[in-house]
Amino acid sequence: MAIYEETLKKQREYFRTGATLPIEFRKRMLIKLKDELRKREDDIIRALGEDLGKSDFEAYATEIGIVYGEISYLVKHISSFMRKKKVPSPITIFKATSYTIREPLGNVLIMSPWNYPFQLTMVPLAGAIAGGNTAIVKPSRYSKATSKLMKEIIESLFPPEYIAAFEGGHETNTALLEGKYDLIFFTGSPNVGKIVAAKAAETLTPTVLELGGKSPVFVDESADIKLTARRLAWGKFLNAGQTCVAPDYVLCSRSTAKPLIEALKEEAGKMFSSTPLGSDDLPKIINERHFERIKGLIASSAIAFGGDSDKDTRKIAPTILYPVRETDPVMQEEIFGPVLPILEYDTLSDAIDFVRNREKPLALYVFSRNRENIERIHSLCSFGGGCINDTVVHLSNPRLPFGGVGNSGMGSYHGKRSLETFTHQKSIVKEALWIDLPVRYAPFGRKIKLLRMLMR
Repeated sequence: MAIYEETLKKQREYFRTGATLPIEFRKRMLIKLKDELRKREDDIIRALGEDLGKSDFEAYATEIGIVYGEISYLVKHISSFMRKKKVPSPITIFKATSYTIREPLGNVLIMSPWNYPFQLTMVPLAGAIAGGNTAIVKPSRYSKATSKLMKEIIESLFPPEYIAAFEGGHETNTALLEGKYDLIFFTGSPNVGKIVAAKAAETLTPTVLELGGKSPVFVDESADIKLTARRLAWGKFLNAGQTCVAPDYVLCSRSTAKPLIEALKEEAGKMFSSTPLGSDDLPKIINERHFERIKGLIASSAIAFGGDSDKDTRKIAPTILYPVRETDPVMQEEIFGPVLPILEYDTLSDAIDFVRNREKPLALYVFSRNRENIERIHSLCSFGGGCINDTVVHLSNPRLPFGGVGNSGMGSYHGKRSLETFTHQKSIVKEALWIDLPVRYAPFGRKIKLLRMLMR
């Protein structure tokens, strides 16, 4: 534990020197990080392939490219985001100037997951750097190759009193959480998120929790079934379903269920061939424990197609479960695998109630041409973010905040929101010296009449 305490102590001392405050310093560090990542791009792709079996294309599209885009966006906009912002002043503080300024939070802890180990480490790290903070980074122990590589990259670029990285498992996490930070940024499961939040509460440390949940998909009678199936299959089987915003289950009208299943079968075949377990484009499950867990979920429901698996490669074929009951085990937890349950509804109200009676999801997707249905779902269902007639892509726009609500998380990041998350907005009032209105000073006498006129 001593090494973690010593590192955090040195980071506090380094932050207090003011070295991280200048905007130009932050830009240089971001550019330095991006340049090094470009040099190590092949290594990053290899590590992601080793950990998760990602193809070169998927590794770049869902991890590396997103990190590049985030860094570029922050470098371009950091100066304007951090600039002093003037706001109007009420007449009761005449003659004053009111404005806000942003300051770094200080020392932050970033704890990242294994499913997108590179992206979900480097994007929040870029936000922490842009915000002017120091950071301790703790990547997942399950994505061993990528975590080891990220640690090497961080240590080659930054002194540990500025940015440090630690590998390890539960003991490392526990030891790191003993420290007093200015922010803990955690991405992972709701169960572990509760542990992080409870520990942070002991020292009143603010947290950003990027969690998950069972993200629903609505498909009504007006949907373009073929296109719905293609985009749904893409979002569900991306990273073998190990995506926090992956479609977790489908709620469709009875008339669309069977046509949708046939279309999904066709699209899955196009993407991964008739022998998907041999496809280089189908990633693998992270470890044997999760592999067996997902197989158990498959065995608990009727299989419409798929269901095959290979223990040696830890691959599971794209699988559709139908019919599925609300009480089936696959509906009791986030699947986090290439398995998609299909449930039918009689009325849209029934489907909406089904979602509202469960924990608030991280994402929600609607496939429909019916504007009234879309607006009704969006107004009645609470969720982190989502798409209309697509899946997953909302998180790729740095101009949109990304985060959950309720059980799916708290706080958000990406682009401008990352800078807001990793900084504090201070409110300042600058009063004029040439005038001093006497109304606020005692004795008050009959001044309340004037006060009522001013503050109506």
